[in-house]
Amino acid sequence: MPAKDLRKVVASSSYPLDAFLFVQRGLDYTVRHNHGELPTDADTEDREAHHVSGTDLCHGLRAYAIQEYGLLARTVLRRWRIYTCEDFGKIVFAMVEAGLMHKTDEDSLDDFCNVFDFEHAFHERLELSENV
Repeated sequence: MPAKDLRKVVASSSYPLDAFLFVQRGLDYTVRHNHGELPTDADTEDREAHHVSGTDLCHGLRAYAIQEYGLLARTVLRRWRIYTCEDFGKIVFAMVEAGLMHKTDEDSLDDFCNVFDFEHAFHERLELSENV
């Protein structure tokens, strides 16, 4: 992904670069978790078969945040102005509009609304050993 294109997307959004990088890495984590490794010579059809829904991505981003930041996950996300699953969706769709990510015709920002409550999902008493 060309860095300068991502910088343009970031400049026109209310989220910092780290939020976009987190979502990109979290998407990769989610796809691998849900579908396994994507072959290096994957074509468009292979990539479409590895699609994840907005709901799946939100849950994957939660698991990835907990894996990466543990009990500080919610604090880190807040620092990046990510307070709800809809924020994940806004980042995704900003990259889709810039051609840096792909979506299906059925995907929409609504898929990211009310998937889970951040206060509950990243509760301070979160069990890090829980299967996220």
